Amino acid sequence: MSEPRAAPFTHVPHDARGHLGLVFYEAVLGLVAYASERALASGETASAPLEAHPFLESYLAEVAPHLDGGAPWDQAIGGVAALRRAWEGEAGDAWLPLLALRTELGLDDEHLLTLVLAGLVEEDARFGEVFQAAQGAGARRPAVALLHEVVRATRPALVGDGWTLCRPLVDAGVAEIANPDAPRAAWQLRVPSALWTALRGEMPAEPLPGVTHHRADGFAPLDEMVLDGEVRGRLHELAGLLAAGETRAVVIRGLGGSERLEALGAVLRALGLGILEARAGAAANADTARVLGPLATLARAVPVFVPDMGPGETFEIPEWRGYRGAVGVIAGHDGGVGGAPAEHALAIHLPPDVPALRLMHWRRALPQAAETERERFARTLTIGGRYIRRTAELARGYAALARRAGVADDDVRSAARAINRQQLDTLAQRLGDGGGWSRLVLHHATVDELHHLERRCRHRERLLEALADDFPGGLNRGVRALFQGPSGTGKTLAARVLASALGLDVYRVDLASIVNKYIGETEKNLSRVLARAEDLDVVLLLDEGDSLMGKRTEVKSSNDRWANLETNYLLQRLDTYSGILVVTTNAPGSIDSAFQRRMDVVVSFHLPDVEERLHLWHLHLPPDHMIPLEAVEDAAARYELAGGQIRNAAVHAGLLALGRHDGRVRHADLRAAIEAEYRKAGASMPRPRGEPADHEGAMAAFLGAIG
Repeated sequence: MSEPRAAPFTHVPHDARGHLGLVFYEAVLGLVAYASERALASGETASAPLEAHPFLESYLAEVAPHLDGGAPWDQAIGGVAALRRAWEGEAGDAWLPLLALRTELGLDDEHLLTLVLAGLVEEDARFGEVFQAAQGAGARRPAVALLHEVVRATRPALVGDGWTLCRPLVDAGVAEIANPDAPRAAWQLRVPSALWTALRGEMPAEPLPGVTHHRADGFAPLDEMVLDGEVRGRLHELAGLLAAGETRAVVIRGLGGSERLEALGAVLRALGLGILEARAGAAANADTARVLGPLATLARAVPVFVPDMGPGETFEIPEWRGYRGAVGVIAGHDGGVGGAPAEHALAIHLPPDVPALRLMHWRRALPQAAETERERFARTLTIGGRYIRRTAELARGYAALARRAGVADDDVRSAARAINRQQLDTLAQRLGDGGGWSRLVLHHATVDELHHLERRCRHRERLLEALADDFPGGLNRGVRALFQGPSGTGKTLAARVLASALGLDVYRVDLASIVNKYIGETEKNLSRVLARAEDLDVVLLLDEGDSLMGKRTEVKSSNDRWANLETNYLLQRLDTYSGILVVTTNAPGSIDSAFQRRMDVVVSFHLPDVEERLHLWHLHLPPDHMIPLEAVEDAAARYELAGGQIRNAAVHAGLLALGRHDGRVRHADLRAAIEAEYRKAGASMPRPRGEPADHEGAMAAFLGAIG
């Protein structure tokens, strides 16, 4: 007795590749049926197409066991279609991209068959020879007219013309016309490679330029994320609204190091949806924009845009063909969101992580580290969860390079510094370590103000926690300081020393270098550097701040108006800045009083007195110099140089000494160096004690110059 025949297609897995394979069978059968009918009409045998293209035999052999060999072509193909529909009914919850096109975009079986026919050459280039034989030289993709004839061979009751069949695919963006200049009947349909890959159930990490695919299961469940309780509650509500279809757009704002994408991913994971993250510029790319919508449908993902917006800019959420779901936008402080989907958008702001949340991040990122170390990292590095993970990964790498079993404090510092350089080096200049407070030679009142500033920076989060939420005027963890005083009095060095005392990097921005003549560019440059600096927890030094903080003027021209707008933007941004900002100026009188009011600490720097100058000379001259003590004391008393000038003079004197064999600085080197500093300043150098004025020599030089 013969064994019972296995049910058709039971061997085909219930996944995207299996589903595409079944429709692929239908498409191949339809193409062979059409070619055979055409051969018979031309007086050839029905098998002529198979003889001309032997590779077709292998496809027919795969599907032959499921065909009724005695039935006509159209009935045999109809039987395969019925079996395929039964297979779909047994697929359960399996994600089938082709089925998604049918259910979510309203396409019919005939449209899906047409799509797969157009994509045959993507799977097997030999089908191009079949199409070329049917259409003529050069036509290796199926044209509208041919597609209509092939589908009609499988669906005799098909109505309408070829464009009626193909237009829904083009309108949905899942197929495109390869030769739009040809007559419509000769238009050849092409399936973009990214979409065909998705139809196969394959989704690379970067399916399109500037677009990253994140699987739903790549995100943590919402309840396992490290989040503020109130924010978690809002995200749960958002998941419910998205599931009910009550909102189409979501805007998540926060610092770049916060887990904005991860939070949205956790929400979408609960709905079984992944993310197609479109970085800045991806939406503006025409080729990407055409494919992104249908790709999102096929990948069961939500397009999420990460635009690089400056103040006053608006990102318009596009609406695509081939996608009807929700969209997301990840944004920072600045910029707005527009477009039709944004009319009813929901916005959620992720606040900076407090120390308790940062500690939870560090526990997860460095599970083997000592708790005291993790507590110190959480207290001193005010970075978000995303940067904490990256820092921990790099720190483990540094520890491995040093052949240490565990991560040390220096590894974490080096890792944080590496991330800072990646993000900030194109926007600002990192300054070296400033050393300890002993390197500063300043008036005691200035030193007291600097120590007060250090305490304010060190305890800025504790201060925020200690004060009530409804503190008048509001309060954040940012610290804004103004260093004012003449050039060369130690303002920049003080900022470096402050950063060293806090264990942070310091980055300097010359405001004059980011002021742009083009409207709006200055604000955008400022926005970028301020956002990165507060996100990475560095001390940001704005040098020569009076170039943007000058007093606003009466508007008499368009230049005045734009200059005032730049000043107003900086004023507003200072109110929300959550990092440590130091602004220096040599002309405090020219700074707008509104900036003075926004500064948490104002430190005044003064030219050094005699005692301070003597200390500076001893600090900067090499230990082995040969200058008599009396000469150094006389230089401190007689020459009223700033600290920066004394440093320069010491360097100059050292350079002069290098010309001698012993290389030791002498009195003559010191005097020549001081004279050079006076010349640079355009001033006359005071004469040493007891040296008479050379009036006759000066007169002779004058007469010689005019003679």
